[in-house]
Amino acid sequence: MEWYDEYDHIGYDIHGEKVAKTKKEGDQLDKLLDRMDNPDFWRTVHNKREGEDLVLPDEDIAIIDKMRSNSYPDLGYNPYEPYVDFFSYEKMETPLVDTPEPKRRFIPSKHEHKKVMKIIRAIRNGWIKPKDDTPKKPVYFDLWANKPEPQKHNPMHIPAPKLPLPGNEESYNPPEEYLPSQEEREQWENTDEVDRDRNFLPQKYSCLRHVPAYPQLINEKFDRCLDLYLCPRKMKMKLNMNPDDLLPKLPKPKDLKPFPSTKAVKFSDHEGHVYSIDSNKSGEFIVSGGEDKMLRIWESSTGRVLNKVALPDTITSVKWNKVHSMVAAACGNTVYLLNPGLGDRVVVESSNKLLHGLGDIKELDNCQWYPLGNDKDGLRTKIVHNDAVSNITWHNNGNYLAVTMRDSKSCPVLIHNVAKHSSQKPFNKSKGQIQQVEFHPSKPFFYVLSQRYVRVYNLVKQAMVRKLICSVKWASCMAIHPKGDNLIVGSYDKTLVWFDMDLSVKPYKSLQQHKKAIRHVCFHPRYPLYASSSDDCSTIITHGMVYNDLVKNPLVVPVKVLRGHKDTSKYGVLCNVFHPQQPWIYTGGADGDIWLFV
Repeated sequence: MEWYDEYDHIGYDIHGEKVAKTKKEGDQLDKLLDRMDNPDFWRTVHNKREGEDLVLPDEDIAIIDKMRSNSYPDLGYNPYEPYVDFFSYEKMETPLVDTPEPKRRFIPSKHEHKKVMKIIRAIRNGWIKPKDDTPKKPVYFDLWANKPEPQKHNPMHIPAPKLPLPGNEESYNPPEEYLPSQEEREQWENTDEVDRDRNFLPQKYSCLRHVPAYPQLINEKFDRCLDLYLCPRKMKMKLNMNPDDLLPKLPKPKDLKPFPSTKAVKFSDHEGHVYSIDSNKSGEFIVSGGEDKMLRIWESSTGRVLNKVALPDTITSVKWNKVHSMVAAACGNTVYLLNPGLGDRVVVESSNKLLHGLGDIKELDNCQWYPLGNDKDGLRTKIVHNDAVSNITWHNNGNYLAVTMRDSKSCPVLIHNVAKHSSQKPFNKSKGQIQQVEFHPSKPFFYVLSQRYVRVYNLVKQAMVRKLICSVKWASCMAIHPKGDNLIVGSYDKTLVWFDMDLSVKPYKSLQQHKKAIRHVCFHPRYPLYASSSDDCSTIITHGMVYNDLVKNPLVVPVKVLRGHKDTSKYGVLCNVFHPQQPWIYTGGADGDIWLFV
């Protein structure tokens, strides 16, 4: 509209006629003068559209007053008029409709019944789901709706430590005694950054404007921010506790005697590793075999060699029969049965008759029996297998011999009956590489040790009754307690596990006492002792008491570490066996020696 400021009109209408200007609204000064002079100023309203002032009549003023006082704007409206009941205040003697009630109003509707049954059937089949009246949480919610209570001052808060104040070393003009010498400067530069006592060397400048920028400023500030951000500061309650109270209360070793502790006799005649040793029933003699292919029978009290038997290959395992006068030796893929001729003469003669029962060569599916006659060395029978024999064990009745062949896939285990000169294959398939097998001392159970499991088979039912989880990477050997309810397993990863078969299929205790692989473990037949030998040239004697009370757990306490063998080609002690009557132990090592500890 500013284009028409100089004219007396403000535009043109649809007929082309000029539209005259109306009276303009005055400024504040004009309003003040009009308010003082005009008595109707308070009821005057300016119409901006028409450009004129309107004076409100008394009726409009009254309506505005009622609206401002929250009253009805209509002056003649009465909200409190009496209520008139048009329908119920007169009683009618005759009804409006005189038709009798229909019969369907008193009989249940079949159509409604079908409709209800249809809905019920749909609900039962899940076609219609009843309305869930439980309140559902909204998908979107106000994050700041529930304001948390203001946190109180935490008395346990520990403020961040402040940076140390700069000293004389950080001055741009330090005293002479703080300046490093040339040797100290070279030593500081050659030291690793982590091992330096400070990040800078004191330097001297003549004035402050000669001081250059500090190159480690950003790194130090960043490390300070990391310290403030990552390092937690919290008050911890210190327990006033004696560390000895946390250890289990174990008896002292001197209270658990007797056990072997001292070197007594050295048996030194082998050349190379001694892989296996065993003792006879009385403990007077021991038999050993090793890398030199020579089977030796020793007198245990003096260390004198009583007999030597040369075999064609390395002897991996020897076992002395505790019932008959008979020794079994594993040599390559052959097991030799010999009569040493020591002990009671009646037992020796009965053993000869038992071994001479095989008249001719007997060929079976997995092995062959060969009679050797009256050999001067005492060899009576040999059993040739298809694969190399790694371990052998006798049954307690003396008639059964179990043979383990680790490298065999089709027939890893064979059980030989010496009395009947027969062999049987207990397993059609081998589950993993079999390391060792053992007979239960009194029950018809057969224990098979693989790399990670011990499987227990019932020979009468011909079924597996239990599978023990060793929790080791590679098991190497095992031994059964004389009572038959406990078992220990050694492994190449330096761990020995104790199984309580009445408790669980998992180990009762796991001990890591050796520094290298465990090669052999054994129980004492009479005393509560067991031993473990390792490549670290040590044999650890442990007190393992098994109680008759089933509620009481076995007591396992290491009591002695025996050392006497030397490290040879990274091998240490390879075998051990307890004396059957006394708390003594024989150990054979890779250095070719056998020691008797008493």
